[in-house]
Amino acid sequence: MTHQNDNSSVNKVWFITGASRGFGRVWADAALKRGDKVAATARTLASIADLKEKYGTNVLTLELDVTNPDQVKTAVAKAHAYFGRLDIVLNNAGYSLVGTIEEASADDVRALYETNIFGTLAVIQAALPLLRQQGGGHILGTSSGLGHVTMPVIGYYCSSKWAFEAIHESLAAEVKPFGIKVTIIEPGAYATEFGSQDSLKFAADLDIYTDFKIQFFGGLRNMERGDPNATPEAIFKIVDAEHPPLRFNLGSHNLPWVRAAYAERLATWEAWESVSNSAQGQ
Repeated sequence: MTHQNDNSSVNKVWFITGASRGFGRVWADAALKRGDKVAATARTLASIADLKEKYGTNVLTLELDVTNPDQVKTAVAKAHAYFGRLDIVLNNAGYSLVGTIEEASADDVRALYETNIFGTLAVIQAALPLLRQQGGGHILGTSSGLGHVTMPVIGYYCSSKWAFEAIHESLAAEVKPFGIKVTIIEPGAYATEFGSQDSLKFAADLDIYTDFKIQFFGGLRNMERGDPNATPEAIFKIVDAEHPPLRFNLGSHNLPWVRAAYAERLATWEAWESVSNSAQGQ
């Protein structure tokens, strides 16, 4: 299998959502450091103003709330007009809802999907006509290892990532004829601000789950986390590859976890295979 670069010497133009902190900030900064150009977006311009000071005309900073479709269209169009093209469209904006399936309200779940799913879709749908017109591009989405496996207490967040994965997999098949590539980045646990109060929303508590959640959060605190600053080179290998993967595990923790989960699923399906087959009919 080859990982050679096809056009890594050419400076790339990125459009990044959620560039104020976490992976979005790390990758925006690293791309600019290597000489690429970046349209960096965040909900408040002040949170990304220092990028402008540091990198001048190589960066375009834009205020963007991905849940506002008109603002999304305007931001994508502005970025494309400013740089003349967009090579990489990276959907990174997202947050996690903390609460059991019983605790979270429908409004909590809708708000989560507005950012994690509908915000992502707005960016993709705004970018696609421009990518087609220029003859190609690469859509990247920050998913999670939790796009394949789940955890309790953040089940709705996991569900948003399962939806995210399905959407991107269908998208990859649909846009391949236009020379547009799609890659889902699946980070494991990292020491980013994703676990901060800014990146979490909490559903109302029911007392019956208190002990369960104390135990759950205790386990999370002891989880080994990766270094976000170790990730840019891996991301560059993906965006510079002639044939990038549809899915890419970021970090060393996901693959063993996913492998075990799929083995268990297969074993269950196979154990019930004769019952399944009996339901086929003639």
